[in-house]
Amino acid sequence: MITTEQNEQLRTWFAEHLPVDVYASLLSVTVDREEITVVGEIPATESVAAFRERTREQRMEVAREAEELYRRKVSWAARSGEEQTLFTHLAVPVMTRLRQPERQVLDTLVAGGVARSRADALAWCVRLVGRNTDTWLADLRESLDRVQQVRAEGPDLADSQKSGSQKSDSHKSGS
Repeated sequence: MITTEQNEQLRTWFAEHLPVDVYASLLSVTVDREEITVVGEIPATESVAAFRERTREQRMEVAREAEELYRRKVSWAARSGEEQTLFTHLAVPVMTRLRQPERQVLDTLVAGGVARSRADALAWCVRLVGRNTDTWLADLRESLDRVQQVRAEGPDLADSQKSGSQKSDSHKSGS
């Protein structure tokens, strides 16, 4: 998982590398293991289609550089007022093993016409959880940042391995 500090560094990188006239303002840069998603506000007078066409070459140039540097695909989104449109984004398959009661939940969603397949039903469940637990997920991400910070401040692993081998050597000589 990427830390808040790393995410802020990534946002800064995009803010520095995006030409001034691409977005009216850079709203967010979100990252996971596969993808970086850049979201920006576009002028209210411009349609998303016009924005995509006008900025395509500039965005592609920035994406190529970022993809080489960060080893992740770059996706783009535009927000105009309250409406956000995501484009050029990934749909990444994930694998999970489910027991019968969990499969039955998915099958019920399929049978009820909520989803076309178990995969769609699982994606629907993930979106539902994400929408209804934003605060909890934000708290969890924050605590993971703190865990990574504490690990980074901890004793040096090389020192602990060295002292562990010294203990092991002194234990051998004592026998």
